[in-house]
Amino acid sequence: MYQISFLKHLKDALPANTSTIEAVATALDISYDAAHRRVSLKSKLSLDESVLLANYYNLSLDKLFGNTDQSIVAVEKTKHIESEQELQQYFKESYESLLPLLTQKDSRILYSAKDVPLFYNLSGDTLSRFKYYVWLKLLDPCFANKSFENFAPKPTLVEAGKQLGSLYNDLNTSEIWDITTVNSTLKQIHFYTQAGQVNSKTALKMCLELRQLINHIKLKLASTNFKLYYNELHLMNNNVLVSAPNLQSLYVPFTLLSYYKTSDKHTCSEAEVFLNKQLQNSKLLNATGEKERNTFFNKIYSKIDALHQLIEATEVLDFE
Repeated sequence: MYQISFLKHLKDALPANTSTIEAVATALDISYDAAHRRVSLKSKLSLDESVLLANYYNLSLDKLFGNTDQSIVAVEKTKHIESEQELQQYFKESYESLLPLLTQKDSRILYSAKDVPLFYNLSGDTLSRFKYYVWLKLLDPCFANKSFENFAPKPTLVEAGKQLGSLYNDLNTSEIWDITTVNSTLKQIHFYTQAGQVNSKTALKMCLELRQLINHIKLKLASTNFKLYYNELHLMNNNVLVSAPNLQSLYVPFTLLSYYKTSDKHTCSEAEVFLNKQLQNSKLLNATGEKERNTFFNKIYSKIDALHQLIEATEVLDFE
């Protein structure tokens, strides 16, 4: 019976000394007696109740059916984004998904950063507003002919982004970067400037804000709960592994912003092994000498400065 297996997985996922009956009563908003009947198998859990429990306690949905085939994994998928309202909802749902994990003591994040991590682009400054614009430009048909100068994100969208970004502050975080991690942001600034969707003055400001962001990350190396690794061997993929004392969740991107999420223990364990191998083949910039650390950041600064100079030169040589 799937209910026995599922309740066992639920019990394993709960903190020590937590009553399974109380956990079921809380998640399903039912009486203690009703929860007791379900835990003691006197009453059956409905499929809807099982899904509610799985969502409430971040259990992998394949546990509902006792799936033991490790080649088959049930995942949750975020909704497709096609509007500013849906982007706001994406931020809200991402926050609600991560909050139960990241507020636990000793939780940690391992981020394979193909691009500058999303959380750094949610502060509400010009660069983060530009990121919103780029995402919506590619996802929302209404943005086809809209320039960045005519884009003013709704305050509720900005606040939802800031709330999601705040989760990343003061966490136990390990990020794996390459020199190319900033490339997509630089390409986006360059492309939309050349396309006439961003004016030169704004583009230059975003270059400066990106430089300030990289400098902020460099200063974070002094923090005891932030580690930055430089990996030249493997391509990053923006996978994020979140580990809490009783649960792990793996977030795998499949479109521009959307992602698959799984809490399957075997899958998360495999991902952790692979990411740890990447760490072993990376340089921990927190622990390297000043020369190596500065070499890494100076290469990134040089990329940003090159784009800044290109935009300035194009503006000076504009013969029209």
